[in-house]
Amino acid sequence: MPISRDSVVAASAAETVMNSATPHGKANAAPEAALAVDVRQLHKQYGGRTVVDNLSFHIRAGECYGLLGPNGAGKTTTLRALLGLVPIDGGSVHVLGYNMRTQAQAARAHIGVVPQMDGLDPDFTVEENLLVFGRYFGLSDAQIRARIPELLDFAALTPKKSARINELSGGMKRRLTLARALVNDPDLIVLDEPTTGLDPQARHLVWERLRALLARGKTILLTTHFMDEAERLCERLGVVDHGRLVAEGEPRELIAQHLEPYVVEVYGEGAEAWLHANRACLPGRVEVAGETVFCYLDDPAPVVSQLHATPGLRYLQRPANLEDLFLRLTGRDMREEG
Repeated sequence: MPISRDSVVAASAAETVMNSATPHGKANAAPEAALAVDVRQLHKQYGGRTVVDNLSFHIRAGECYGLLGPNGAGKTTTLRALLGLVPIDGGSVHVLGYNMRTQAQAARAHIGVVPQMDGLDPDFTVEENLLVFGRYFGLSDAQIRARIPELLDFAALTPKKSARINELSGGMKRRLTLARALVNDPDLIVLDEPTTGLDPQARHLVWERLRALLARGKTILLTTHFMDEAERLCERLGVVDHGRLVAEGEPRELIAQHLEPYVVEVYGEGAEAWLHANRACLPGRVEVAGETVFCYLDDPAPVVSQLHATPGLRYLQRPANLEDLFLRLTGRDMREEG
């Protein structure tokens, strides 16, 4: 199940967050002092089924790290373990120097979460949603009200501060959810599918706001199914499948490491017939998905020339991208949540 606002709030509200705002009794920091997140050999089972299998990765302070994977790959369980919302069966998780087995309460005071579902309270205005959420962190109303103008300006919602939630567009709600996650001025921001359902204009505005957070030195952990989003925002990323890390690195480096540099897509009526007639002379790797033939090539010129001389075929030549990498590593089969 996705991370919900209520699960994070309930975990925080059930404890005395005021006592954790100052990190006394803080665990020893990870060996690399600049690490915001250090996950080592994380293992988690549900009902005898392994969902996270000795997973290790780290996030440097001030970077945006993408955790990618198909449905059921173990991403949500990993995020919940990282937030101290589920007990782990093995390994260790340190966040901002805190041991999440024993000090999750203290760590959560310094983390902001943008869940998949907004969970905004429709009975409150934009401003009231920020005020109420800030109280969960033990902040006084005076402290929260002092931060609200900056948060509204950041989310481009100042004119909407008195509006009810049902008066907001989807993009406005998403920006408010992002602003709400910043009410405690967190050092780490966890974003779970932050732009799902948004139109291109709203997505680009959210990306702009996330870049602004990175410029302020915040650390971001991002999960997304939009590969262009990950490629634009993430300095490094890890691809998870069946609970294991199958690849990790900078996006362009991973693409160069695992893929041919060019892709030619041949699609529509006649694509498969063209493939059968020309497969023996096609260089490189070829995949078929539905009515589209994907040719992965070091040099696309001969194939493009041949296609250009074949009437009626539609095709597209482009550089290999992160979506190609994702499909290469995790396959094209549909996955269900679980």
